[in-house]
Amino acid sequence: MSDRPDNDTLLSYARAAQHGDDLALGHLVRATQAVVWRFCCNLSSRQEADDLTQEVYIRATRNLGQYRGDAPVVSWLLSIARHVCADQIRRNQRRSRLATRLRGERVPATMTPGNLELQELVDALDPDRREAFVLTQVLGLSYEEAAAACDCPIGTIRSRVARARNDLMTAVRHAEAL
Repeated sequence: MSDRPDNDTLLSYARAAQHGDDLALGHLVRATQAVVWRFCCNLSSRQEADDLTQEVYIRATRNLGQYRGDAPVVSWLLSIARHVCADQIRRNQRRSRLATRLRGERVPATMTPGNLELQELVDALDPDRREAFVLTQVLGLSYEEAAAACDCPIGTIRSRVARARNDLMTAVRHAEAL
């Protein structure tokens, strides 16, 4: 995560942006955009990541006045990204169910991991486990930063990551057995 400024620098950008400094807001966005985009991409899809990242910064800008600095800036932004992605997943699921009903098809009960790519295996994880796994193993956040982003205890993040790893190993073994 060395490709972005430390939290003190990001916090100074956020504080200046709270007081109307558009240049500081631009620095904040540029400094954090890559990690927010990667998180959105891993929780949704590459096709939606640009729009979701933009929505994250729209919401963050709207709520910048309420940011107190209790959590690191990146954790705060990833918390917003988590909500933006969850909203998008719910919209996608509603559209999918509607399309299925319109076609008169049954919705598959489960997705089998045979011949799936790694991203599909990660996508198939329980949403809480996927978030924790992506934050720590893909984006490289510390367990503490991931806990702040998910608004849960650090132990919860540790167990979710461990369970996600077990789920992935089970899925890979199952796929190899097919």
